[in-house]
Amino acid sequence: MSESFDPEVLVEQARQEWAGNQLSAAEAKCLAVLGAHRHHPGALEVLGCVLNSQGRHEDAARVFNALTLMQPAIAAHWQHLGTVLRPTKRYEQALAAFERALQLGGPTPALLYNLGVLQMDRCDLRAAHLALRDGVALAPKDAALRWAFARCSWDLGRPEEALAALDDWQGLEDLGVEFTVLILLLLARMGAIEQAQPALAKLLANPPQQGPSAFRVAAIFERLHRLDEARTLLSRLERDDRGTEAVPERLLLSATLAERAGQHEEAYRQLAQALQGHQEFVHRHHLLFPFARVCDALGRYEEAYAAAEEAHRSQLQFLELATGEIAVENLVFWSASSSGCDPQDVATWATEGPSIEDSPIFIVGFPRSGTTLLEQVLDSHPGLKSMDEQPLVWTAMTELAARGIRYPTELGRLSAQDLDEIRARYLERARRRSGLQPGQRLVDKNPLNLTLLPMMRRLFPQASIILAIRHPCDTLLSCFLQHFGSPGLAVACRDLTTLARSYSRAYGYWYAQWPLLRPSSYELRYESLTTDFAVEVRKLAAFLQLPWHEAMLAPGKHAREKGFISTPSYAQVTEPVSSRSVGRWTHYQGHFAEALAILAPWIERWGY
Repeated sequence: MSESFDPEVLVEQARQEWAGNQLSAAEAKCLAVLGAHRHHPGALEVLGCVLNSQGRHEDAARVFNALTLMQPAIAAHWQHLGTVLRPTKRYEQALAAFERALQLGGPTPALLYNLGVLQMDRCDLRAAHLALRDGVALAPKDAALRWAFARCSWDLGRPEEALAALDDWQGLEDLGVEFTVLILLLLARMGAIEQAQPALAKLLANPPQQGPSAFRVAAIFERLHRLDEARTLLSRLERDDRGTEAVPERLLLSATLAERAGQHEEAYRQLAQALQGHQEFVHRHHLLFPFARVCDALGRYEEAYAAAEEAHRSQLQFLELATGEIAVENLVFWSASSSGCDPQDVATWATEGPSIEDSPIFIVGFPRSGTTLLEQVLDSHPGLKSMDEQPLVWTAMTELAARGIRYPTELGRLSAQDLDEIRARYLERARRRSGLQPGQRLVDKNPLNLTLLPMMRRLFPQASIILAIRHPCDTLLSCFLQHFGSPGLAVACRDLTTLARSYSRAYGYWYAQWPLLRPSSYELRYESLTTDFAVEVRKLAAFLQLPWHEAMLAPGKHAREKGFISTPSYAQVTEPVSSRSVGRWTHYQGHFAEALAILAPWIERWGY
């Protein structure tokens, strides 16, 4: 052996090459050292990291397992072992390795990040949240930790916490392309992409051309309705990396693009292939919901219904693992409708407040009742600005507890100062989410604000409220076939009977409170809007006292130009207004027996 052979120098060079993504060179140096010093711990450690970076996770696991046997008291070896075991899906062994690392070396930001994302993979979101919260406390500027904590908070149904975790994300350390893309996707999911537009524009002007980040950018292009760019990037990835051909995520994106082109048979083929290769039942709902909708589009109604049933079972199993709770109807918005206002308390409410022009326009209803279409119609008007669905009225309501006020029976106890403060915070959040400009009226579209009428009426007594109505059975079917991310809403949609009870409770609360509160409201039927669109939009503009603008008649064009729309119907609202979905429920009429009995009063009330 040459006298100039210095294993420590070679190991350090290999470490630098690994950090610079020169993986083959780093591997060669590690093997050279190990050829002379079989058990050299430094060479083994770098080799394990290189193998992991190459995707050779089983080989990396053998290397780090050997290191834990050679030097069992070194925490880093156990942390590395847990990290490389995670992609092999040996979750319990990985968890044991991380726990051993914690015992030996205590918590570090890197260890808590890896532990947190492992717990997310295991679907234990509560444990993940705790680990990631502690990691953020140790390293508040760490991009990986902040993204993972925000993602975990969102999946747990804590949107405000998730948004707060990403408030100053562009100033995070070690952001890089990978976490920039992940954060942008998450912000889009949360309906908060407005605050990231400069970074988004920069990324899309020069997108990555390979690896997972490139694939995710293709998904961003699809969500932005830039379909040609999404197809071009995806085709390049498929051509350059044949290993992605059968990856479920790639097949799902291909199916989505095919569906948007009206190629339903191709979308069906792609999703069927993806389902064959995706056997983890707890995650299959991500594929089953789009598969059910494609089956419906192809007229395969029983196959669609069976796929939706399986999708709900998969999602409920995931939610039970994630939250540690048995899936029961636990939608927080329903709790607000458990009691009504006190007439004596309402009599004390002051009628003054912000003017119509300074008050939001609220769009409420039941999910899948046409509220997103209505939002795009109004957002097309230059004098109005929407913000996707945000729980801002609910957030305002939660501020009452700190003032010792019970909702909704003691709203009269709110002083003028209380109301001004709560309104100011509501409007500040709205401005941040929407980019509302001076002179524009806010459009607050959140269907389930239907159950928060007392709070809307107390904060903004002059506000206009649009109540969206659609045939109850069409509404329920659309919800049943839809993949909702909100845990409470997902549980409420688990079957048609549960949906019918939720639907009846929501509208029942609205109509019970309406005679007492007398809001300025306008009922608009989806069927009328889609069959006589121009007439209905003009009538709506007159109700809202809006100066007429022709752009309101082209909501699909506006939606395409707007870019990100966070609601599930983001693709549908870019298309021309159509009544083809009216009466779709009749194809599934045999499954509606129990639900129809619950919905009968509403069908009769509205004359369907």
